[in-house]
Amino acid sequence: MELRAAALHALLETDPATKAQSVAALAAAVRSGNVRIDPDAAMEAPPGIPGRPLRPELVPPLQVGRRSMATPEGRAMLVHALAHIEFNAINLALDALWRFEGMPERYYLDWLRVADEEALHFTMLGTHLQTLGYAYGDFPGHDSLWEMVAKTSDDVLARMALVPRTLEARGLDAIPPLRKKIAQAGDIAAALILDRLLVDEVGHVEIGNRWYFSLCEQRGLEPLATYDALTVRYKAPVLKGPFNIEGRRQAGFTEAELQRYR
Repeated sequence: MELRAAALHALLETDPATKAQSVAALAAAVRSGNVRIDPDAAMEAPPGIPGRPLRPELVPPLQVGRRSMATPEGRAMLVHALAHIEFNAINLALDALWRFEGMPERYYLDWLRVADEEALHFTMLGTHLQTLGYAYGDFPGHDSLWEMVAKTSDDVLARMALVPRTLEARGLDAIPPLRKKIAQAGDIAAALILDRLLVDEVGHVEIGNRWYFSLCEQRGLEPLATYDALTVRYKAPVLKGPFNIEGRRQAGFTEAELQRYR
């Protein structure tokens, strides 16, 4: 089994549970030494990327619906939204793993770790959603995260800049207030899942930061100016506070960057 080819196969899987199981099995196979890595294999993108189910219906972000913590359905909508983010994050990590050739082996292992942890997050949230009387796909979702993945398919530097260290880093800012809100609503099980998500997401953003700075050094680019140029070129969303400064620091943002968020 070759890692990048197996990741692409998992990316094309349309059933969410099967996709999560495939990623977990791939990570286990790597740990047992039964997977080789071919960084230099030239691979063409087949049709069907990313594999996903017919539901949830994908709508513009403003049409997803409000999630009031005052009702069981509202809390379920929030858990569903989080599960949808994590499902997209599995696809994101698998795409980073298979698509970009010529990277060090550590790069591919890092993104396998991300995919494996995102698969666990999705499974945890999906299981909790069932205890609330719903299933993944019962509410609509939006596709903003994958849209940036697609736009940055031509350059691993742009991908690292604008997906993990921009869009995923927003999770570092969003999770603490969400955790407080859902705990106050009485859903302690969901709050504990969010605790796990925050710890892991710090690591995921750190991976993006680490490879972004490594690629900038390799290409002789100044990281902050390059990041600013990439946000304009790819029309990345403008970041708005409040920001989780300590979480971002742990995830590898420099002090110069953190000054921008104060």
